[in-house]
Amino acid sequence: MSRICQLTGKKAMGGNKVSFSNSKTRRQFKVNLKRKRFFVPETNEWVTLRVSTSAIKNINKLGIFACLKAAKANGILAA
Repeated sequence: MSRICQLTGKKAMGGNKVSFSNSKTRRQFKVNLKRKRFFVPETNEWVTLRVSTSAIKNINKLGIFACLKAAKANGILAA
């Protein structure tokens, strides 16, 4: 399973690890993903998602139904 957030579409990005001597080595910045269950009161069901911690903050702010709707509209989440 790839490390991609199911709501925001965030995935690992590349960059450089810079040492004290300023030599650069390629590395990956991975997404902080958590597997979490959410209750959707509009449909009266539980949904298990693999989401980033920033997506969890968005869910707390906007609500799970609004976030699912936005993810479907952006084509990130399958219908």
